[in-house]
Amino acid sequence: MLQQRVASVTERAVAAARLSKWMARIALVLAIGVLALQPLIANAAQPPVDLGTAASFAVLAGQGVTNTGPTEVNGDLGTSPNPAVTGFPPGKVNGAIHQADAVALQAQSDLTTAYNDAAGRTPVTTIATELGGQTLQPGVYNSESGTFQITGTLTLDAQGDPNGIFIFQMAATLITASSSKVSLLGDASACSVFWQVGSSATLGTNSTFTGNILALTSIQVQTGVTVDGRALARNASVTLDNDTFKQSTCAAPTPTTSPPTTSPPTPIPTGGVATGGGSTAGAQDVPVLAVGVTLLVAAGAAFAVRRRVMRKDASS
Repeated sequence: MLQQRVASVTERAVAAARLSKWMARIALVLAIGVLALQPLIANAAQPPVDLGTAASFAVLAGQGVTNTGPTEVNGDLGTSPNPAVTGFPPGKVNGAIHQADAVALQAQSDLTTAYNDAAGRTPVTTIATELGGQTLQPGVYNSESGTFQITGTLTLDAQGDPNGIFIFQMAATLITASSSKVSLLGDASACSVFWQVGSSATLGTNSTFTGNILALTSIQVQTGVTVDGRALARNASVTLDNDTFKQSTCAAPTPTTSPPTTSPPTPIPTGGVATGGGSTAGAQDVPVLAVGVTLLVAAGAAFAVRRRVMRKDASS
């Protein structure tokens, strides 16, 4: 009788040890998988920023557009609420000019929505202020300084994904150097590049710029700049000087079930870097890391249970 009881206890102990061993293995594998996939989760695909009616504009300002020289704008040009447009001609607009009319007013409203959308996108990867010399994949980027500058060539590589979205968030300025360039690789599209600028943007002379600038205040496009995209300023002017605006044909954005985040309040420019211009990537990664850590703790607990059961089995 006693031998049967001992054998039964031993059998149950062995079974429990085996179960805890497999539970520990499964938890460990899951933990490693979650932590390994964390960088991929952080760079999850973004939906495009919907520009609404502002998409038809190559140049849009809040306080007027001023041009010098034979600038060519392919797309609409508009301003609201200030109707001032000067320098056309000699500048040429291959589209409509909207001066504080209902179309320009609606475009400004849609620009505000798009600006807030871009400013609120997460998760964010914090990178160096100087973008020149870097090759970046689709994602949302900011810098600890709250500004970006481009000296030399910035390469945006969609890695064969024509829907790859690039969003650059700035609490303050965007400044590109003379003869700088934004280059596209791997099926990347100018339609899919968005520059959310918390104050003003300045594009240096003879530079080549790609993407949609969504600026809170002003945009200055210096002499001889080629822009494949848009210069959209909410509250101040756009200044042009013998520039060329291309406008890629962009597909309508695919509707999404819900926006990735709640848009933050629009910052008020103060001339300096706004508070909170640093990375939010750490905060966004907390849930993923928490799952990984929890699974690691579970694996450790399962191993501890197995060890205790084995010790009891050995002592009996």
